[in-house]
Amino acid sequence: MVEASGATRPKRWVVGITGASGAIYGIRLIEELLQANYLVHVVVTEAGWRVLKEELGWDTSRRQAALEHRFGEAVTAGRLVFHPNADIGASIASGSFQVEGMAIVPCSMGSLASMARGISDDLLTRAADVMLKEGRKLIIVPRETPLHAIHLENMLTLARLGVRIIPAMPAFYYKPQSMDEMINFLVGKVLDSMSIEHQLFRRWGDDLT
Repeated sequence: MVEASGATRPKRWVVGITGASGAIYGIRLIEELLQANYLVHVVVTEAGWRVLKEELGWDTSRRQAALEHRFGEAVTAGRLVFHPNADIGASIASGSFQVEGMAIVPCSMGSLASMARGISDDLLTRAADVMLKEGRKLIIVPRETPLHAIHLENMLTLARLGVRIIPAMPAFYYKPQSMDEMINFLVGKVLDSMSIEHQLFRRWGDDLT
């Protein structure tokens, strides 16, 4: 696809991080997308920032600086664009801003419920609503246990709308030896749904010797 100027449109993905446990999944996904030369637009909820602080030790008092510390040149060069969750007028809030899709990793039950009911009162849920109305890929990684009936009904609603749901469930057939390998497995499953090639885990049937 080309833009009106004749230039090839850059390939962009939106990554959302909410207040569910498992912030490292979203961070690792961003790293992989940048390595694959995608432009990444990032939106983090207030609860998501708290989880980044609690789980990964980020200094979230200076959020732009925290992203620059983790992702370095990608931020300063504009390959990673950070949007405050309150900025409902950001580019990703409009269907005219073309992206490949959006992944919310991890996805809290609160954010999931808002998406299932069409409630878009912040940038993250608005961007997700844009994916649904424009028929673009929307991938969520819910992280909660146990699940009650409302959680399951909301997931079913989204699944019927074409949302790809990838629960944060580890696999053991490839004999993971570290936490990193288990994180990479989940992120690899998300990349599979994005149709992005990767080498993050061994696939069933591959030579394991």
